[in-house]
Amino acid sequence: MSGCMDPIQALTSKGMTATLSTPYSRELGDELRRLRESCTSFTGRAMAIQLGWDPSKVSDIELGKVRASEVDLVQYLATCGKDINFANEFRSRYYNAFDLYFAQVSDNVRTLAMTEAMATKIFSYDVLIIHGLMQTEEYALQLFVDSHIEAPEDIARLVQARMDRQAIMRRPNRPECVFFVHELALRMRLGDAHVREEQYLRLLFNTHILRVVPANICAFRSPVTLYEFGKAAPVVYSETETAQVWAQDSVAVARAKRLFQRLDAVALDAEQSKSMLANYVSGLREDPHGGGTDLA
Repeated sequence: MSGCMDPIQALTSKGMTATLSTPYSRELGDELRRLRESCTSFTGRAMAIQLGWDPSKVSDIELGKVRASEVDLVQYLATCGKDINFANEFRSRYYNAFDLYFAQVSDNVRTLAMTEAMATKIFSYDVLIIHGLMQTEEYALQLFVDSHIEAPEDIARLVQARMDRQAIMRRPNRPECVFFVHELALRMRLGDAHVREEQYLRLLFNTHILRVVPANICAFRSPVTLYEFGKAAPVVYSETETAQVWAQDSVAVARAKRLFQRLDAVALDAEQSKSMLANYVSGLREDPHGGGTDLA
């Protein structure tokens, strides 16, 4: 048996467990940073001195790059003026932050927004709705209203959060994106003709990053998004009405990559997608009270 230790499981010289960072570990690390900045006057280096830590330890924890021990967390939070109840609640969330598979409630926007902001590549496939980064505001509003799941007083906030996420699409260094959308999503009668036309036009003007999967292709039934990063491991994301599921395991990532390779082979190209979307717009204008092409 080799005497070499797996670097993922090895202990660093700083006394922290080296492991793969995850979207949730990065979010919680950022939450710690915001606590330090709002509750103390310490810079990261000054915080390390206050705690008697290696100068880079605070940075590594706040970036979600390493798993802090329970003692480290308690010391950090106490320095931020937090009591034991706050520390226990944070530790309960932090406990599974580095798991290669983890689930969250479906309205947790922060992890998703941070992941999108950090990604260098985003590959997405949606079956019944348009991806959140490609939705118009009225389309997003109608989704929340029609679901009858979210409290009415929360809907405006959730719609605004979705619109805020789209800021990454306007960055000069925006991530490389390919959005595969199934034709069933185009056929869904969400809202009135105006809502659907505006959504079709949004897609029509973005066919350079959009591929329509024809209605006769029905082998792929679950929405999925693959995020790739410059200095972090790829992660696979899927969402239901009740949960967000993240997978960073190499098997899950490999399966997602095969899925997108297959979708690339069967989806319409940019010009074909543009032609189909133009037909949906024309159909609505010919029959403004109808739904365009009906579901088969």
